[in-house]
Amino acid sequence: MPSRALAVVTAATLTYVLVPTPPGDRIIRVYGDLRTAEHVAVIVPGSDTTAATFDGGRAKPYSTPGGGARAVLAEARALAPGARLAVVAWLGYDSPATVSLAVLTGGAAERGASDLRRYVTGTLRGKRVSLLCHSYGSVVCAKAAPGAGVADVAVVGSPGLGVSPAAGMGGARLWAGSGGGDWMRKVPKTRIGPLGFGPDPVGPTFGARTFAAGAAGHSDYFAPGGVSLRNLTLIALGRTGEVTRG
Repeated sequence: MPSRALAVVTAATLTYVLVPTPPGDRIIRVYGDLRTAEHVAVIVPGSDTTAATFDGGRAKPYSTPGGGARAVLAEARALAPGARLAVVAWLGYDSPATVSLAVLTGGAAERGASDLRRYVTGTLRGKRVSLLCHSYGSVVCAKAAPGAGVADVAVVGSPGLGVSPAAGMGGARLWAGSGGGDWMRKVPKTRIGPLGFGPDPVGPTFGARTFAAGAAGHSDYFAPGGVSLRNLTLIALGRTGEVTRG
């Protein structure tokens, strides 16, 4: 819905004082057995994610970090019953409000990236880690990837990454998906001073490996039965040769 997307961009500057970024709610929750896991997928959510919406409070349970983690784990068990995968729902940063100036700038992402990198290199050391990053969370992941030693970074519904094309991923493979029903596709991918995050990572010249996301809307990338969930799970399992390319 381009009108909604453009309205958010326009309103952000006008309403920043009236609609400030909400207070931080940080939650990190593991689904599956992290001790025995060989593969770990870390879901990094986007804007408007709080304790209240971490694992509930939305019409689509899979659109929450907790619901998305459970969906990936269930899909992995269907695709590879013996695979040792754990999924982390990581709200380790102060997610900005959708209608705020903060969501158009990289400040929250910069701060969150340091904590995400520390979590990966500390708690997840020795595991094969994939970052599955939604919307503004993709900016967090892009900034965290250098030095994190992750195998893959997969972004969906991204507003842009705020970094140079794929070369800026610190050696990780960059994957990008965009659903046909995602209003983010209509948001201009530009950067003007500190506002915006630059080119769309699904663009043909960006350098990411694009994967099919079907008709997914902005909140539907982890929907059970969807091609997007299957591809994200295959990336998490390291079975990248089976990913349906977009």
